[in-house]
Amino acid sequence: MTDQAVDTSGPAEAAGTQEPPGAAPPRFFGRERELKALRADIERVGLDTLAGRKAPRARVLLIAGRPGSGRSALAAELAGALTGTGPAPADASGPATGTGALPWAVAGTGSGDYPDGVLRVGLTEPGGDPVPTERTAAEILGLLGLAVPPGADQDELSEMVREALAVRRLVLLLDDAADAEQVDPLLPENPDCLVVATATGPLTGIPDVRPCTLGGLEAGAAVQLLARAIGQVRITVDPRTAETLAEACGGQPAALTLIGGWLATHPMASVADVTKQLHDLPDSGDPQPTGARPLARAFRLVHDSLPQAAARILRLLALAPAGLADAHTASALAGCSVSAAEKTLDDFVRLGLLRTDGAAHPQYGIPGCLAPMLRALLEERDRPAEIQLARARMLERTVRRLQACRAVTEPEGTTAHRRLAGLPRSLRFPNAEEAGVWLRLRQPALLGSARLAVADGELDTLARRLIAALVRALAAHRGTEAAAPELYGLHGLVLDVAERRNLPREQAAALLNLADLDARTGRPRDALTRYRAALDAGRAAGDLYATGRAMESVGSTYAELGDFHRASDWYGRALAQRLTQGERADEARLYGRLGAVHSYAGRYGEALRNWRAAAAGHRRLGDLAAQARALSEAARVQEYAGRPHEALQTCREAAELARRADDVRLQAALRLRLADTLDRLGDPAAARLHRSAADRLLGEEGSAYEIRSASTEN
Repeated sequence: MTDQAVDTSGPAEAAGTQEPPGAAPPRFFGRERELKALRADIERVGLDTLAGRKAPRARVLLIAGRPGSGRSALAAELAGALTGTGPAPADASGPATGTGALPWAVAGTGSGDYPDGVLRVGLTEPGGDPVPTERTAAEILGLLGLAVPPGADQDELSEMVREALAVRRLVLLLDDAADAEQVDPLLPENPDCLVVATATGPLTGIPDVRPCTLGGLEAGAAVQLLARAIGQVRITVDPRTAETLAEACGGQPAALTLIGGWLATHPMASVADVTKQLHDLPDSGDPQPTGARPLARAFRLVHDSLPQAAARILRLLALAPAGLADAHTASALAGCSVSAAEKTLDDFVRLGLLRTDGAAHPQYGIPGCLAPMLRALLEERDRPAEIQLARARMLERTVRRLQACRAVTEPEGTTAHRRLAGLPRSLRFPNAEEAGVWLRLRQPALLGSARLAVADGELDTLARRLIAALVRALAAHRGTEAAAPELYGLHGLVLDVAERRNLPREQAAALLNLADLDARTGRPRDALTRYRAALDAGRAAGDLYATGRAMESVGSTYAELGDFHRASDWYGRALAQRLTQGERADEARLYGRLGAVHSYAGRYGEALRNWRAAAAGHRRLGDLAAQARALSEAARVQEYAGRPHEALQTCREAAELARRADDVRLQAALRLRLADTLDRLGDPAAARLHRSAADRLLGEEGSAYEIRSASTEN
């Protein structure tokens, strides 16, 4: 829940404020004393230095204050000044610095104490829950452009972060930490880095940290913030009342921003009017602590002045996943048109209730300091059934957008592409590139939506549809390998729903998907455990496909681990099931797998029988190329077994099949195999003929080395 930044750009345009010619609009002012104290703290001699030891880790600065006090803005200002990068630009921070929704990075200038720039991550969800450390670590690695292993745990990811930061000199901004346990695993073991953390209170457990505690802005800075929003003329008319208003807002930047936005959109209202309205708001029943009441009162004043329909949309934005909404999200939540929702969201930006990134697909962020008040107001004013209906509409809209996002990547004439034409125009994308941009920008919100839908527990059918649509869209636009970390998390969510609802078929599918990702990322033992669990779930569901696939995958995992005896046993079980079902393609493939593991184990008789059975299966299917490859492997086994003449005959048979299949690369590979065998049999002249034939076949297909490699892989 990042604080609203002391960022004064935005409402000024509505108020008609003019900046000096050539001057950039100020984004931050005030807090000079705090900035000076923080800079001094960086230079302060640490406890390790006093003890004659080299500092083992980065220095940690802590900025403490209530939500709305501007702690996040101060941290960003300090980081920008230390790195020479200035405040985080909108394109780096997502929907405005201060929303707490997206991580951002600003590249360094290559000079100074921190030439590698600034990284910022939020440690608290918009809903108030701490962000899991493994997710924060993955975000940091992503900002550094490093691949995140799918399914990696907290310890592995934290170690990767420490290794990555050990060779960098940067400022790491950890925003809105709940406790020291969130911060400690992410601290760089590199004194050339600096960590700036924000929190409500002290981070007990992290040594040598002195908090810089924020109160309200000084009167001059507070009035200046108001003037930036509404124009200096309205302040000059009654400067003392402006000071009184700033005092009524507690000097809190977030409260002042809201009141300034309200005044900017009500040009006929005076500063005295809004000051009186704030004072007249009752305190009875206000659950906020005394220090937080100015922001709560300012928010209540702005909310209660909205038209009824707009106020309802604002409250429903508390349901927006990851604190991020777009026009479709607001439209679905409120049940209004997309254009009406977009206009309302823009009005909220002018009031200071939301921030936006101004991108081609604009996203609107809810300032973290307002999120708890929005949720409380939603529960107070709206019935639970209406809230659940709004959430269901939002999820359904998200599913349809994801379906359109994937369908636009399909060739024209396919079923998916034809279905795209049946969707309303507002849900469609003009091309695959636009859909890909939307998916990238909305990915944090989409992943958050999936997590929230599963946690809700009452919309599991929609949650499963949403996850399935998101998996397909990510795979279509990014590919399964690139999207593997996100896919791993999504399959885990599917597993949670399947276990909760006792859906063994879905449970088996999720376990198989997770195990496949474990196997591809070098965790065969974890994969083996999941494959066995998938087998049990598949049996409980009576799902022959899942059980057969699980048994085959268990065999493949044992083969990767070098346990060829167990591998052949599990392949045999999978084959027995396929034989009872008459699935000939699977039978032929499994005979080949058995032939391979028997070859590795040195059981050449068993290997040869299985490779010949595989060749026979491919022959019945009419797949000449696959039959040729199986016979090629049979010839290899015959050579291993010391039967070169038989290997020569089998290889010739395979070469003829490859010729009939018009598989040039396979023909060339088999010709080279024949040449090698003839050399061993003492017939170099015949070997040269086969090599010449292979060269002619190769042509532009590739080198002899590549062909031999392809033959070995096959």
